[in-house]
Amino acid sequence: MVRGVNLFKLLVSILLCQLAGAIGSVFTASSLENWYLLLEKPTFNPPSWVFFPVWVTLYTLMGISFYLVWEKGFQKEGVKMALLIFGVQLGLNTLWSFLFFGLKSPFYAFVEIILLWLAICLTILKFREISKLASYLLFPYLLWVSFAMLLNYYLWILNS
Repeated sequence: MVRGVNLFKLLVSILLCQLAGAIGSVFTASSLENWYLLLEKPTFNPPSWVFFPVWVTLYTLMGISFYLVWEKGFQKEGVKMALLIFGVQLGLNTLWSFLFFGLKSPFYAFVEIILLWLAICLTILKFREISKLASYLLFPYLLWVSFAMLLNYYLWILNS
């Protein structure tokens, strides 16, 4: 433990989130070199190299956020529910990659990303009850998923 920080729990929290990203990237990598390249893209579509550093940063912030809530202890009111909701949104995050890249379905991915966005909002609200900092750390994630939702929508429309 370093200055009140349980390094083991912090590392587990960050690795849990990075693992979700790694699982999602399995589906992404298989489609990037062929299917995704052939899609009609909106003018605001970022270059492919942007996604990796953004997601690594976001998963790290998510892990720190998770840790801050987990560290409060399961006996504290609301912690179990908040972490459960976090787990649901993390699962939805991974599912999006499967739907979009694995199934090559911008439509199903768009429907799912709306649910993901709502789950992130609910996670932020629940985390705020336990740790304001934990909730603030999820705002970049919410903003990026908002952008991803817009991008997903245009990829669906342009390629229908």
